Amino acid sequence: MLNLRQQLKLQQKLSPQQIQYIKLLQLPTLALEQRIKTELESNPLLEEGLEEEEEVVTPDEPVQNDVQEAEQAQAEAEQPEKIDKEEEYDWDELLDNSDDLYGYKARVDNSDEEDRRELPMPARVSMAEHLREQLAFLSLDTLEALIADQIIGSIDEDGYLRRPLESIVDDIMFNHGEMLTEEDVERVLGRIQRLEPVGIAARDLRECLLVQLSVMPEDVDGRDIAIGILEKAYKAFTMKHFAQIKKKLGIDDRGLKAGFDLIQRLDPKPGEGEFTAQQNYITPDFTVRFDEGDFIIMLNGRNAPQLRVSRQYRTMLEQLSAEKKRKQKPKNGVNEETRQFLKNKFESARWFINSINQRRHTMLKVMEAIVELQEDFFKYGEGHLRPMILKDVADIILMDISTVSRVVNGKYVQSDFGVYELKYFFSEGLTTESGEDVSNKEVKAIIESIIEKEDKTKPLSDQKIAQMLEGQGFQIARRTVTKYREQLNIPVARLRKEIVLN
Repeated sequence: MLNLRQQLKLQQKLSPQQIQYIKLLQLPTLALEQRIKTELESNPLLEEGLEEEEEVVTPDEPVQNDVQEAEQAQAEAEQPEKIDKEEEYDWDELLDNSDDLYGYKARVDNSDEEDRRELPMPARVSMAEHLREQLAFLSLDTLEALIADQIIGSIDEDGYLRRPLESIVDDIMFNHGEMLTEEDVERVLGRIQRLEPVGIAARDLRECLLVQLSVMPEDVDGRDIAIGILEKAYKAFTMKHFAQIKKKLGIDDRGLKAGFDLIQRLDPKPGEGEFTAQQNYITPDFTVRFDEGDFIIMLNGRNAPQLRVSRQYRTMLEQLSAEKKRKQKPKNGVNEETRQFLKNKFESARWFINSINQRRHTMLKVMEAIVELQEDFFKYGEGHLRPMILKDVADIILMDISTVSRVVNGKYVQSDFGVYELKYFFSEGLTTESGEDVSNKEVKAIIESIIEKEDKTKPLSDQKIAQMLEGQGFQIARRTVTKYREQLNIPVARLRKEIVLN
């Protein structure tokens, strides 16, 4: 038997405009520039630049949090119904451009100086192309050239060949009908591994290092011992069991050091590092300077154009709206579909401009709150970082924690002491014996300093480091030291051991 019933409940839903604002908020500077270009291409009512009587569009009041903004967006989304009835636009209100900034001196950096413009990407040769160019010097026959092409195409970003040779044999037989064996592939692989960079297409680290050693002159100090270490005592080498290596190879400390140092100078990832300076460059989203006792906070907008609603299309829409209100027949044969298209595109352009400026307000407010909480850091640099969590910033700017998280994620700030990711400023705190709160990042820096100064022949255990920290006033457990050490990518004491000759 079917039961019908009615249920009334309240739900919070984000409007399309609010979703757009959230997505723009979490974009870094370079991604925002691309997003603006895409919107300019898709919306004819959106244009670059400012008209003489226009200024930057900025909302009168900042968004308080995601929920309030959703309610505001939902309310404004209902306005088209009212427009259909009255067909009037308050253009002065829609395009009001008051620039209201908060807290510290803050501005948007739209500098277009020649030395700060994006440089064009230079043409470069990929690793695969570089290897194929060298194949001409190997005098390969047709089958060998086919095998070499398959091998080069299977090399990963680190320069390793992790594809089974059996798969290469099967592919060539299936696609080209050539009969061959794994030994044929192995023979060609050995020749490719000796191309530049040497060790490319190795199947594991051990093979990569052995190939590099094999092409060295025989009179290189430590070469034979290094080969012996990798071939006969590789496991002991990875665990730094120096006594086992010396016993197995019958060598003294001096010979062990010569071979070990030579291995450490080899390239473990011959295919890595293929990045140009332009590709590996971080574009800061903020710049913070301390000048004459005050902080100057700038939002990077150097390549983001100023936006406006097209005056030509705007005038056309005003005329069409007025004609419809007077129930006149549209001039120039413009139909209702065209008028509706212009109205929709106008609403889209208006929302996009407002979202861009709401993003600007929110980002500046978050950055100002971070500077306020980390004032000593921006004045004096590392060593003065205070404990801070997302909620601390959210409480200052009266916004939701999720909004702060979106602003912080993937954004960078240029300070007087270098470029830092915004996430760097957020950390948990520890209390010293004196009752002072210290960021765990400062404790990590102390641990790193202790390890750098330790006796490399007898590295410090995590328990010993915890005792040393306790002597400096930090009540910290051994397992916490282990956690921080692992976060710093520092190996255990046994793997930090080095050979030091007397």
